[in-house]
Amino acid sequence: MGAAGGAIVLAIVGFTWGGWITGASAEQIAKKNADTAVVAVLAPICVQQFNAKFNAATTLAELTALPTHQQATFVEKGGWATMPGSDTPVIGVARSCAVMLVKPA
Repeated sequence: MGAAGGAIVLAIVGFTWGGWITGASAEQIAKKNADTAVVAVLAPICVQQFNAKFNAATTLAELTALPTHQQATFVEKGGWATMPGSDTPVIGVARSCAVMLVKPA
């Protein structure tokens, strides 16, 4: 009985203060980190594709004039968030690309 109680207390302490996580939580964290890394790599390609357009300055003015919540849709519809060899934009790339275009580093 004492061992079972000790195991329960140990589990509570471990998950509450010890930083333990379940396998499902670890998978969610890993997926989020992977998605973040993919966006970080592909967003500069999106910017390059945007800037390669023959009238990039005019298009950038159009993008900048839009409300922030519409800018990612504009980038998606323009096709710049769709990577070569793909038919659809990568989730998150358009938003990051728009931010990089409107607020260059």
